[in-house]
Amino acid sequence: MKRLLKNLHTFINQRNGFFILLVGLFWLKTMFAYYVDFSLGVSGVFQHIILWLNPLATTLLVFGLALYIQRPIWRYFGLMILSTANTALLYFNVIYYRQFTDFMTINTILGYSKVSEGLSGSSLALARPYDVLYWLDLVILVVLLLSRLIKIDQRPIRHHLPFAITSVAVLLFSVNLTLGEADRPQLLTRTFDRNYIVKYLGIDAYTVYDAVKTAQNNQTRASANGSDLANVLTFINQHNAAPDPDMYGIAKGRNVIILHLESFQQFLIDYKVDGQEVTPFLNSLYHSDQTYAFSNFFHQVGQGKTSDAENMLETSVYGLPQGSVFTALGSDNTFQAAPAILQQKAGYSSAVFHGNVGSFWNRDNVYKNMGYQNFFDASYFDTEGDRSEQYGLKDKLLFRDSVKYLEQLQQPFYAKFITVTNHFPFPLDSEDTDFPLPTTDDKAVNNYFATAHYLDQSLQEFFEYLKSSGLYDNSMIVLYGDHYGLSNSDNLSLAELLGKSADTWNDYDNAQLQRVPLMINIPGQHNGGIQKQYGGEIDVLPTIEHLLGIDNTGYVQFGTDLFSAQHDQVVAFRNSNFVTPTHTVLDGTIYNNDGEEVTHPSATLKAEIKRQQDKVQNELQLSDTVNNKNLLRFYTPIGFKPVDPENYNYKNDFAQLKMTGEKLGQLSTSLYSKNGDRTTSNHYKTDAPELSSGDDDADTTNTTSSENSSSSQSTE
Repeated sequence: MKRLLKNLHTFINQRNGFFILLVGLFWLKTMFAYYVDFSLGVSGVFQHIILWLNPLATTLLVFGLALYIQRPIWRYFGLMILSTANTALLYFNVIYYRQFTDFMTINTILGYSKVSEGLSGSSLALARPYDVLYWLDLVILVVLLLSRLIKIDQRPIRHHLPFAITSVAVLLFSVNLTLGEADRPQLLTRTFDRNYIVKYLGIDAYTVYDAVKTAQNNQTRASANGSDLANVLTFINQHNAAPDPDMYGIAKGRNVIILHLESFQQFLIDYKVDGQEVTPFLNSLYHSDQTYAFSNFFHQVGQGKTSDAENMLETSVYGLPQGSVFTALGSDNTFQAAPAILQQKAGYSSAVFHGNVGSFWNRDNVYKNMGYQNFFDASYFDTEGDRSEQYGLKDKLLFRDSVKYLEQLQQPFYAKFITVTNHFPFPLDSEDTDFPLPTTDDKAVNNYFATAHYLDQSLQEFFEYLKSSGLYDNSMIVLYGDHYGLSNSDNLSLAELLGKSADTWNDYDNAQLQRVPLMINIPGQHNGGIQKQYGGEIDVLPTIEHLLGIDNTGYVQFGTDLFSAQHDQVVAFRNSNFVTPTHTVLDGTIYNNDGEEVTHPSATLKAEIKRQQDKVQNELQLSDTVNNKNLLRFYTPIGFKPVDPENYNYKNDFAQLKMTGEKLGQLSTSLYSKNGDRTTSNHYKTDAPELSSGDDDADTTNTTSSENSSSSQSTE
């Protein structure tokens, strides 16, 4: 033992040994943070290997900088400074994560107000006794250096050593990035959660990545000014569509409930497997005379997928050609979004219900900039065990467990539910479904029908609650599919189920599968039916505004009211392809909408297609300019007040809603108050197998857990 200690002492008294000691200690601290303080969603041996590897490359690279210093005493001093700085970065992220369940951005670090919110006096309350482990090694090393128990190695350093360390670090990082991309393709180009960057590349790499993205965004925005808006406003004014007078205001004053149907495609409507309807409830809703159901409605998302769909729904502005508006720009961009417009124009309260973590797609920041007053993320729900699949709380449980929050919203409200169970690769416990599966050679295709059926059952249970509780008759319910569920490669296996051949399947067929449902259910209105006009997600907000009797003139919105006689039926895809009621244009190839390629278009058709293509490209380019240059900060429509995100804090939403109702007293318009200050949770009936027989009352199941989570956000 003495010999071992002597050898260890000799080792750390050499510069290489001291360097390796510092790298090893920081690696241990990082592992401790990964497994104790952060919740990175690591699963499987491969992801754990990546996690163990990712701190080594950046630590070697950062600490190796000190080896370029020639004087020994300054070299050791540099190593200690770099180790302390890296530890501080790690620990500040630990503290920030405990409060916000997210990692610090460069803007958070540089912005005083945000740093003071995350790292000021509240840091003491967020500290843990074991936090000493993050700093103890540095204190001990300083003491050992000052007492000369660790001596500074005075030997000159070989000139090739620093370069060798840097080269090894770069090689390790390349391996790390390759492994990360193998497990999560488009890791850096399609960033939808900062957790993923940290999980695959580490804290240091994430910080550098965020700094580069921030610098790029700042450079673009610094060159922007109000004059850049001229072309945008010209297009918007020329493109504006007046409302249909027969439809304008028919839902005035009603609650608006948005049901975001994850990965749900139009072909599922009325589809049967072994004679059994996949979505019997949605089918009945689709064909109801109280529903305006759109059969030619297309998703228009890019790499941002779900976040692109949300962005278009809320703002009527397109997503980006690469990446996601939410993650790349959403923390700082100015939005003119539905929750703020409806609140300022018609006194709506607002809330989002989603059974995943708030940082996913950067929603916890974006929603504040959009003016959402409440955000009930996974922290407000019990998501343990078989209650969740990989993307969050199962849909039946999300709807059922949201009731006690929904009933506290002041009416009229604008509420959005984001479902997740119908998400690729469509896993579902056997106890959740007995729906017969197709027998293609693609497991994802087969499972897709089972998860869609489960989603349909979830929606039926929720609608039955709305009717039983009394909310239904005073609401407008908007259901839409956010994007495709099955990719182009999956479509070859899907083809036979749609009565087509995989051998003749082509790009035109893929484009037609960009159809997703849009249903606007307005109880009491019996002039609905299937609508044939073409449209896309960009058109939803202007349509909702006009149905509510809200004039959208002056807002920067690229879509048009689907019911307007002036509605633009040229539907742009994010890659500049487009579809119209007569033609589909894909990379310059023209198809009639019966699927036949137009090989010899007439001069008239060529001119018309060129005009439409130019319009699509101009529209997408203008939208990109609005996003990338944050142009809406220079433009405020008459009567609109820019949103201040500092007004919103999602940590104690349930308590705040109850407090608001109590303060308003008899003036409170919440469903809870209208029901004599009694919950309506007992109206909710579900067959979710995860619930025990004693969990029939939705109000009692999660009261303790949700209140604890909302009150303990600042201490976890």
